[in-house]
Amino acid sequence: MTVIALPVTRLRSLPTAAAACLLSFTVFWCAQRAADVSMIDLMVYRAEGGAVRAGQDLYAMRTTAARLPTTYPPFAALLFTPLTLLGVAEMRALVTLENLALLVALVHLSLRLAGRRAPESTLWISALAVWCEPVWTTLRYGQINLLLAVAVLWDLTRKDGHRWAGVALGLAAAVKLTPAFFVLHLLLAAVVRRPCRRPAALAVAVFTAATFTAAAVLPYDSQRFWTDAVFTASRVGHAEDTANQSLRGVLARLLHTGDPGLWWAAAAALAAAAGLTVAVRAELRGERAAAVAACAATALLVSPVSWSHHWVWCVPVLVLLGTYARGPAAAAWLLFCSYALWWVPHGPARPELAQNIGQMTLSALYPLTAVALLVGLWRAQAVAKE
Repeated sequence: MTVIALPVTRLRSLPTAAAACLLSFTVFWCAQRAADVSMIDLMVYRAEGGAVRAGQDLYAMRTTAARLPTTYPPFAALLFTPLTLLGVAEMRALVTLENLALLVALVHLSLRLAGRRAPESTLWISALAVWCEPVWTTLRYGQINLLLAVAVLWDLTRKDGHRWAGVALGLAAAVKLTPAFFVLHLLLAAVVRRPCRRPAALAVAVFTAATFTAAAVLPYDSQRFWTDAVFTASRVGHAEDTANQSLRGVLARLLHTGDPGLWWAAAAALAAAAGLTVAVRAELRGERAAAVAACAATALLVSPVSWSHHWVWCVPVLVLLGTYARGPAAAAWLLFCSYALWWVPHGPARPELAQNIGQMTLSALYPLTAVALLVGLWRAQAVAKE
């Protein structure tokens, strides 16, 4: 991340940065092809689109060799229907290219959020960010995390009063519920800060319109999702899975149980209250970058399941840290590039339920980083208040 401040002239050259980024992306693409990545989640999305076209029950469906279920709201399945028009090979190549472009867009928006507008920095950081474990895993599975993060930041980097601010955020929340946490943040900030009111209201309106549109087209699936599937976290996978980098996953491994129950509910409620307090305070102080970082960290902590690939939000967080605290940014960068959570025993036999303290620590590095970020932001706010 310290590349943002490098004074070396040749590193600031746009052609040099572009060549480095292209080389990194090319090596990345070759590495993923050599690893024969499955892009299994992309295949699930394609199957969901096919189920919509065939009039099948979305939430009874199991697809791929892993028998994966549908977990997103029905509106997402509507958006996935065009995937059925492509061949599998073409779809995989197109989505990989799209995700690489979205990574560059995410870095660009993150720098803009941090008050920097350097194309060279965007390309250098993108060349490094593609090797972060959350980004690697997102492309490995063909996930939509980068698209959702870009949609959220697209709205949150608009100028106050922008007429369309809130639309992309509302659509992102309709596709996957986690971005709705940013809407909640805006709604709370809007009580005091007037510029937040329009994007908050527009995001709610777009989310509602998208959800009711899906209900009109897919009434049975919508009823199934909003009355049952949305409350059944076990549909997604085991809570203790090492890939689950949420508070629920940490507690499941710590307590050696697949259902941390009330312990998780209490921890999530406390984290949500603390994280939203930090985020709203930052928003009211005009510190949008800090607010976004706090909101992202909190959403990932309190979600019942935050797979490691959901943590692509490490990119804007690292950009923010690299702007104001290079030492912690470098440490966090190494952490997200270490793939340390995969160093512990994991697999279908559920060895995570018998982890020792060292393994638990490695399996909790992302949540621990999020907690450290929130504590750091809270302390900075306390110092500024004095």
